[in-house]
Amino acid sequence: MPVTRRMFAASLAATLASPALAATGSSTVSAYAFSFDALQGGALPLAAYAGKPLLVVNTASLCGYTPQYTALEALWQRYRPRGLMIIGVPSNDFGGQEPGTAADIAHVALETYGVTFPLAAKVAVRGPDAHRFYKWAAQQRPSETPLWNFHKYLIGQDGNIAAVFSTNIDPGSPGVANAIEKELAIAGRS
Repeated sequence: MPVTRRMFAASLAATLASPALAATGSSTVSAYAFSFDALQGGALPLAAYAGKPLLVVNTASLCGYTPQYTALEALWQRYRPRGLMIIGVPSNDFGGQEPGTAADIAHVALETYGVTFPLAAKVAVRGPDAHRFYKWAAQQRPSETPLWNFHKYLIGQDGNIAAVFSTNIDPGSPGVANAIEKELAIAGRS
């Protein structure tokens, strides 16, 4: 993917954002200040998706909601050409429903559900060991933190949380599509 001026600026901003500033919940820190390790190696810097909507979803392989992978993949296929990025973030925080290795997680997501969107390495999404993105999101939306697997944060083109969808809201629901459409329209005007 070629680096645009916007991506470069967001990457520079993320580099300059200190961990201490991120921990304060300051409004100057956006989602672009964070990065996940990729499930199969490498990094997933959110700054690479600056200016486009980003759906971050905590996932689990052994959950009753795991079939939501199918609807997430459908969203990815539908909106990826227009700029949507989806990142699945495996977590074992809820009911121990992601106990496996990276290979186990990849088997379920890729082979069972046909997921082609990026997956992060397994992380904590709540508590003192939560990934920095999830700590930031909890400061931004303290009443809308993950209570179970498949909690969805829609990050707008400005790097802030545009919408939050709880576990029981299917990714294929009209509300999710409408929120994504709105963010794609905003990104298209930028």
